[in-house]
Amino acid sequence: MAAAAATAGARLWWRGIVGAAALTRGAGRPSVLLLPVRRESAGADTRPTVRPRNDVAHKQLSAFGEYVAEILPKYVQQVQVSCFNELEVCIHPDGVIPVLTFLRDHTNAQFKSLVDLTAVDVPTRQNRFEIVYNLLSLRFNSRIRVKTYTDELTPIESAISVFKAANWYEREIWDMFGVFFANHPDLRRILTDYGFEGHPFRKDFPLSGYVELRYDDEVKRVVAEPVELAQEFRKFDLNSPWEAFPVYRQPPESLKLEAGDKKPEAK
Repeated sequence: MAAAAATAGARLWWRGIVGAAALTRGAGRPSVLLLPVRRESAGADTRPTVRPRNDVAHKQLSAFGEYVAEILPKYVQQVQVSCFNELEVCIHPDGVIPVLTFLRDHTNAQFKSLVDLTAVDVPTRQNRFEIVYNLLSLRFNSRIRVKTYTDELTPIESAISVFKAANWYEREIWDMFGVFFANHPDLRRILTDYGFEGHPFRKDFPLSGYVELRYDDEVKRVVAEPVELAQEFRKFDLNSPWEAFPVYRQPPESLKLEAGDKKPEAK
């Protein structure tokens, strides 16, 4: 039996999750979980893998989104299914607690886990901040994304009464974006230092910041000083910071040509 196992193992390439695979003495089988490794040929396709659209899941998510909109028409403003078969529900800021409670407790939802809570800053919008709640239903193995919005001065109701995990998430959003959450038991900074001014994830916050910390060997302690740039003016003649990297450049055929522009020549 051991010889047969050795012969079969020689035909495949295996990689152990925790180090090299060692056969259990006398058992004739691996002592750790092994994963098969597939060797790609030289001409293998290296294009990125895109998840194919699942029409059945898309219809089910659309039906459930319409059901949520019918149950809570006062708060739900838009329902959509993304290209990756993920349901997104856009709600009014006043509906944070009712909608999250419904999705957590309803029999057909059971989204009892708040896996993430984040924000997006779009300064060109009147309500520049988009608050995003990512929920997970272990009962139905499904995810849903709830979005709402606010501005710099209007607070959002804290979701701690629905999900305890929202405590530190909301503190992080307050620290990084400056979005105030009403009725939060301990809303204070969580990542930046004491006395930090501003909110680093806002688009109008400078990348260099306002203050730099360094260790002063003369006074034998860390000191805070205003940022000093050796180069006062920097000109970036790029449409995107990623244009400097050829791998991330947009292919010429996908560029939108304005009237009078010539078609990009193939290189």
